[in-house]
Amino acid sequence: MPRVFSFLSYLLLLVVMGVALFATFLIAPAERVQGDVYRLLFVHVPSAWLAFLAFGIVAIGSALYLIRRSPRWDRLAVASAEAGVLFTTLALATGSIWGRHVWGVWWQWDPRLTTTLVMWFIYAGYLALRAYIDEPESKRRMSAVAGIVGIFSVPLVWFSVEWWRSLHPTPSVTSPGGGLPRDMLLTLLLCVAAFTVLYGIVVRQRMLLEQASSLASDLTERLHAQQERSE
Repeated sequence: MPRVFSFLSYLLLLVVMGVALFATFLIAPAERVQGDVYRLLFVHVPSAWLAFLAFGIVAIGSALYLIRRSPRWDRLAVASAEAGVLFTTLALATGSIWGRHVWGVWWQWDPRLTTTLVMWFIYAGYLALRAYIDEPESKRRMSAVAGIVGIFSVPLVWFSVEWWRSLHPTPSVTSPGGGLPRDMLLTLLLCVAAFTVLYGIVVRQRMLLEQASSLASDLTERLHAQQERSE
């Protein structure tokens, strides 16, 4: 059954990613002012949305671990944190390339950019904390607290364009009609769907890898304990 699920999930990813790419380059028209460079939107926006989703899952997994003490929730949190850092990096990189064309510079200390970079550092610190602590229970407990605290950076990023003067536009997808022509909006939604499927696959595979790593560590500790007793 797990193999069938994996096959179907990869097949779904192949289909939705193919449709999203087709729509990005062949359905969505060029933007009147920016031309084709605006197509970075179809990577930039889904990456940012998935970063928010991933860090939300980190907070949920961390909270459930503290409540139930099940390693499964800790595995979910760390897998989602790694995916979130990946998507945040992609959002920052595509935003920088896009900004170079629109603003004429690679980086501006714009509130949205700055708060996104802070969010990236928070979750990179979360992963560094896990790498620094060796004792499994302490690592899970302390990183769970960090994962819950870190979620407060997400609304900071989201509302930054409304709280401070920003070069970034306010969210347009949530405005009536999506704020985009129909073809562009449809393409954007397809790309969000494709990236979401990719996120789900990455998190699942990373959880399986974390589980295998934990089992290997447990077996190693038992082997060392048996060797010490035999000596």
